[in-house]
Amino acid sequence: MAERPLEGKVAIVTGAGSPIGFGRAMTLAMVRAGARVAMMDVNREQLDQSAADAQRMGSHGCVLPIVGDVTNPEDAARAVQQTIDRLGGLHILVNNAGTNQRNVGLGTGRESKFWEITPEAWNRVFAVNAAGPFLMARAAVGHLVAQGWGRIIGVTTSLGTMYRGARTPYGPSKAAHEAFMGSIAQDLEGTGVTVNVLIPGGPANTNLLGPEADRSALIQPEVMERPVVWLASEAASGMHGLRFIAYYWYERLPLDERLKKASAPLAWQQLGTQVIFLK
Repeated sequence: MAERPLEGKVAIVTGAGSPIGFGRAMTLAMVRAGARVAMMDVNREQLDQSAADAQRMGSHGCVLPIVGDVTNPEDAARAVQQTIDRLGGLHILVNNAGTNQRNVGLGTGRESKFWEITPEAWNRVFAVNAAGPFLMARAAVGHLVAQGWGRIIGVTTSLGTMYRGARTPYGPSKAAHEAFMGSIAQDLEGTGVTVNVLIPGGPANTNLLGPEADRSALIQPEVMERPVVWLASEAASGMHGLRFIAYYWYERLPLDERLKKASAPLAWQQLGTQVIFLK
């Protein structure tokens, strides 16, 4: 891979502010790879600190912090327009922003049976994890299709987490995000805009965990760095409608072996359509 494979590219990364998270790690990696990045987050203080860290790694003006809520259609549209106006374009959208019932302060603060989840917690988690990717992709897609080149990368989660007990509403909301990605991959076929999912591959050290977590025993956010840069680059132009497990992105392997190890069809397409059509 070229030393700066994202030179000249502009990205938006949502949920980029947390000091412990995928968004910050992926932003730093893309800046090092030559991209200019709009970092979007609801937390201004954390965003400013992470943006300052990213700025130190790149050239002047390589980072644009945008305070905004991905669940707000106006914020989504504003983030896209500000990125185009101030960074000179938009090529890559990384839908990373996510939350769970612990983070929104509306759940029990532990693994919960579904009947213990408040309706407010359910609605907020689904708004961030499922509606947010739709609103951001909807705001960006016109520009990406018009230029005939783009990347939409979604951060979902492992299949086991999606349906594991006591993981509602987080697991089902991430399943909704992945199903959405499977759908828009078909909508965008042949446009030059690719759609893929990237997941860490297991329990990860992020801001979604409580203070009781043993963070040393978890997958670290940096595992996302190399695969997200590759997926966002020209080298990945043939990759579309796939999910990638970052933990298995072994760069010591030749690319074809790496892809075989780390990728599979997104949204469980390998299960088949399983649809009965009546005449």
